[in-house]
Amino acid sequence: MQTSSDRHEYPAHWEADVVLRDGGTARVRPITVDDADRLVSFYEQVSDESKYYRFFAPYPRLSAKDVHRFTHHDFVDRVGLAATVGGEFIATVRYDRISADGRAATAPADEAEVAFLVQDAHQGRGVASALLEHIAAVARERGIRRFAAEVLPANNKMIKVFTDAGYTQKRSFEDGVVRLEFDLEPTDRSLAVQRAREQRAEARSVRRLLGPGSVAVVGVGRSPGGVGRSVLDNISDAGFTGGLYAVNKAFPEEQKDLDGVPAYRSVRDIEGPVDLVVVAVPVEHVPEVVSECGEHGVQGLVVVTAGYAESGPEGRERQRELVRHARTYGMRIIGPNAFGVINTAADVRLNASLAPEMPRPGRIGLFAQSGAIGIALLSRLHRRGGGVTGVTGVSTFVSSGNRADVSGNDVLQYWYDDPDTDVALMYLESIGNPRKFTRLARRTAAAKPLVVVQGAGSAPQGHAVRATRLPHATVSALLRQAGVIRVETITELVDTGLLLARQPLPGGARVAIVGNSESLGLLTYDACLSEGLRPLAPLDLTTAATAEDFHRALSEALADEACDAVVVTAIPAVGEGPEEDAALAEALRSAAAAVPGKPVLVVHVELGGLAEALSAAASTAPQVSARAPGTAGGAHPFRPAERLPTAVAEQVVTAGAGAEQAAAAMPAPEQGGLIPAYPAAERAVRALAEAVKYAQWRREAVDPGRVPEFEDIDEKGSAELIGGLLARGQGLTLGVEETCELLGKYGVDVHRALPAPTPDDAAEAARTLGYPVALKATAPHLRHRADLGGVRLDLADEDQLRRAYAELGELFGTPQELRPVVQRMAPRGVDTVVRAVIDPAAGAVLSFGLAGAASQLLGDTAHRLIPVTDREAGSLIRSIRTAPLLFGWRGSTPVDTPALEELMLRVSRLVDDHPEVVAVTLEPVVVAAHGLSVLGASVRLAPPPVRDDLGPRTLPVY
Repeated sequence: MQTSSDRHEYPAHWEADVVLRDGGTARVRPITVDDADRLVSFYEQVSDESKYYRFFAPYPRLSAKDVHRFTHHDFVDRVGLAATVGGEFIATVRYDRISADGRAATAPADEAEVAFLVQDAHQGRGVASALLEHIAAVARERGIRRFAAEVLPANNKMIKVFTDAGYTQKRSFEDGVVRLEFDLEPTDRSLAVQRAREQRAEARSVRRLLGPGSVAVVGVGRSPGGVGRSVLDNISDAGFTGGLYAVNKAFPEEQKDLDGVPAYRSVRDIEGPVDLVVVAVPVEHVPEVVSECGEHGVQGLVVVTAGYAESGPEGRERQRELVRHARTYGMRIIGPNAFGVINTAADVRLNASLAPEMPRPGRIGLFAQSGAIGIALLSRLHRRGGGVTGVTGVSTFVSSGNRADVSGNDVLQYWYDDPDTDVALMYLESIGNPRKFTRLARRTAAAKPLVVVQGAGSAPQGHAVRATRLPHATVSALLRQAGVIRVETITELVDTGLLLARQPLPGGARVAIVGNSESLGLLTYDACLSEGLRPLAPLDLTTAATAEDFHRALSEALADEACDAVVVTAIPAVGEGPEEDAALAEALRSAAAAVPGKPVLVVHVELGGLAEALSAAASTAPQVSARAPGTAGGAHPFRPAERLPTAVAEQVVTAGAGAEQAAAAMPAPEQGGLIPAYPAAERAVRALAEAVKYAQWRREAVDPGRVPEFEDIDEKGSAELIGGLLARGQGLTLGVEETCELLGKYGVDVHRALPAPTPDDAAEAARTLGYPVALKATAPHLRHRADLGGVRLDLADEDQLRRAYAELGELFGTPQELRPVVQRMAPRGVDTVVRAVIDPAAGAVLSFGLAGAASQLLGDTAHRLIPVTDREAGSLIRSIRTAPLLFGWRGSTPVDTPALEELMLRVSRLVDDHPEVVAVTLEPVVVAAHGLSVLGASVRLAPPPVRDDLGPRTLPVY
């Protein structure tokens, strides 16, 4: 797009879609020579005041020279970016590299002057803040380290853009102009500001989809049936509180409504704004509908139409074009091939989905990529008319289909500060950006539980996302480190989520078991042991126990300071009916309410009446109300503030008239406790075990530790060394001397290993190092495999060394095949392995395990995200199954784990400080009783990524 005289090709990687403060989107891209007309049109729509603030003088129009200057860039010393909506400019930013005296300059000058201009109609949307993030990232890429900006004192908005960005600044005032100078190196504050803006913008973009003031369904049939008509009926039946419109270009011109819903032939014909459009037309007509919506100012689309990436390569390209088309107009998309969205809030009541009934309001948020899984989750969490799961409540539900735009990350941003959601449940077939998901999950989990079933599927169709090279189990471990409650099945997802939605977190792993069945109590006891809990001896009340007996036993267990949670086991007695079930439920509820700080669970065997009565006793069944759902007047009968939905097992019984009668007969307690019930001890205990681990994570998250500073680290010297090494090529594995030099700058001392191509060389190396020595074969098939006999240890003199050399030759071949080395013996200890790797998706990961084939075979390796804190380093060592070998197992001498922790922290700092270091392996690291020895090391370098999670806000690229 640029002329041949330009110094660089068009930097396509600078193009990005961003979410603005109000939840709309814009495209950021470099300005080129082809943008002259757009620039002139943009400038004509800017007010005289804004022009004055930009040029410090009246400047009604751009001259031809101005247009040429503002559209011709070399993309190095002169760069211009534009934010566009609908293909037209809404804001611009440019920088010009300058010298110390303010004149135009080239590299190595590292300062640039920056200036913005935002169209008045788009001021206040956060456009300038987003452009500042992107122009700063471009400048850093081009070697610019500092921006300068001159601003009139009256231009408070622009001054605020700079001061709020979080960079280290210097301000001066001279000749009536405020001069701001700020370093572009990201700071903790600038990153915090950037991520807070990201959260607010992405959360608002989802809020616009889930809480629209008006909805149109495009593709509504005139007769019942069909996808579009079903969605329209579902929205109407749910009592949507906003405006609702039916759209179909086949409607006769004289048709004004469809079953009382205003009908139109096009979205353009609708008077007034339309916030959300559900698209249910054949795939070939979707582009036309998107254009109509964009021109009408629609904020978001739910595309239920299929025929996209799930249908093959042609559909994949069609899906990418759909996203590009919608983003051109600043719209976000759920779908395509989506099941839909639901919001049960009383002031919204939106069921823009294929679910025929509106779930009961509650405190659980649901996200599923798969429509089928979404249906299963809704059906398990809610069945109308009473029943064992009929009282489970949902706050919001999103089924994203092909997940072409809005993803689980966006929904997490929304749930983070959503006051109507207490627990988040997610079914993820894949995680397109584990690095961002982990960051968001850690923050969300610190505020509310996040339970995830992670499928082992491939990346979502149509995405150009980076694929992780980490094993599925490793990604799962990293998610748990971030506070995610990782479960294996949909059943566990529901069981765990329901417990967390209505019971307090346990203070520990001590579990009391009370019930009227000795066998069921013992099963529960064994299940607790299997899940790593600490069960107390079960209390058997015998089958003759009454409701009063249960009340007394539960009260005593909850009052016991040695108990953190209680599991109540109950089997039906002969002749018991609804009245006895209700009495037992009320007895348990009242006992739990008296000590509200400890969780209570019920395990019942084919005892539908108790499950229903527990629901009724908690006052969560439908209340008799004179007004229809969603209508105005009075408090909503199901407001989350009054109650939470009850957890019960979904397969036990079905709803019936008896349950409704029992619910109606039960008085509503003022602050009813909510007791989840499960049909099997294993399910209840597994859910409780997840709650215990999550509670422990929450307690530890309060003080995550710190990343220590080491005074002997030479960060600057390391950067210079790395830069010089990378000048040789795009990526390389360092040699032995270079590896030792780089690691040495971070305080990691590697024992020298001298090559020994001949017996004489081996003897000379041993004399240099000093006896005793070790002789090692470093050929790939023998390296680090002492079990194969490729290592000889404790060679005390030259005779032993020469004999060992000859033995290795006889066993494994010539020295050229063996690649033998000689190394000084290290103190005896436990052989371990420390690794760090940069994964394309997950980011920097530190791994630890014991050396040897057994650990590799069993996969006994633990992982933490870099940068690692001192507390995380300690937990990393203790989290492998073979950790007892480090702490004096069976009378052995405990090793120096503090030294091991320090080593891992130093490696973490190296990788975190220098993104060019893409892999580090220390093997073996022999940890002795006092100190450790790094006997082998390798380092790989590569150019750093142009953009990473520390870069400016962007939406996924298609």
